[in-house]
Amino acid sequence: MRSISAAVLSVALVAGCAGAAAAPTAPLADIGAGLQGPAGLAATTYATGLVNVAAAAFDDDDRLWVATASFADDGTDAIYLVPAAGAAPVKVIADAHTPLGLVWDGRTLYVASDGGIVAYGDLEGTTFGSHRTVLALPAGIGEVNGLALSPDRRLYLGVSAPCDACDPMSEDAAAVLSVLPDGTDLRVVASHIRAPVGLAFLPDSNDLFVTMNQRDDLGDATPGDVLAVVREGQDWGFPGCYGQGGAACDGVPAPVAELDRHAAVSGLAIVTGELGQAIGTSALVAEWATGVVLRVPLADGAATAGAKGEPFLTGLKQPVPVGLAPGGGVVIGDWGTGTVYLIRTSASASLS
Repeated sequence: MRSISAAVLSVALVAGCAGAAAAPTAPLADIGAGLQGPAGLAATTYATGLVNVAAAAFDDDDRLWVATASFADDGTDAIYLVPAAGAAPVKVIADAHTPLGLVWDGRTLYVASDGGIVAYGDLEGTTFGSHRTVLALPAGIGEVNGLALSPDRRLYLGVSAPCDACDPMSEDAAAVLSVLPDGTDLRVVASHIRAPVGLAFLPDSNDLFVTMNQRDDLGDATPGDVLAVVREGQDWGFPGCYGQGGAACDGVPAPVAELDRHAAVSGLAIVTGELGQAIGTSALVAEWATGVVLRVPLADGAATAGAKGEPFLTGLKQPVPVGLAPGGGVVIGDWGTGTVYLIRTSASASLS
């Protein structure tokens, strides 16, 4: 895709500047499928052949839907159905354009891609009988990123700035937006965020967690990408504030946790016990440039002061989507290899 959050193309050049991932609190072990993670977890291959996997979501029938998005919108982007673990992906929507967000709500699939949000319905077999535009954004606004459904059934969307360090011309750029599923009542929830990418609500709450890419034009002067809780009316200070502190960041909210520099943080999921007591309630964040999924422990829905991401999964090439799986566990999509993995507790895996 053009950037995996508007940062990836430049990240490919500056990845050598990225600091190594923080040291884990406990050694990672081989957990299967070529991955390393905390002892007590098991990894299996859920699907293969999904080159440039960029988003994933399960429908009400526990079937996995996957979006693929290449660097360039070259006509290869698509939406696939994976009917069951190990099944061959089936292409359902062939004319997608950089789809980076998928959300199912009942029998409707919402797709965030270049241009805004489109809703697909009336699915028969592998054909949608209808589709409609929920949100149309102007050309050149910036990359349209992740999508999340709130407890009150509003759609939340991340939109990057169209540049590395500029004042966007549109208030809908460099922002987290919210809109009703019928396309009405569009709101700017939070503004001046260079690249809000992955979005996920803490279960049973209105707390919206967002992964944010920092500026890439400042080399080592750029602090790490961050995980944040975004609230209505916030201004995150882009481009003048990029996490460096001082007068330029006066009044800017503090992030939940700092992650690696120039990491192109992407997908996000919040587990609340699905991966066992040791993992507990945690935010799992994919870093495209480091090839690592980080864990940020959360206590009562918040990180401890000065929290850092710690390696949770290694052995990946370029992870992007992270999502909760039916029956417990999470799925991780590796953009670089086209593989989707299922991560569960060893006890759960042994029962399947």
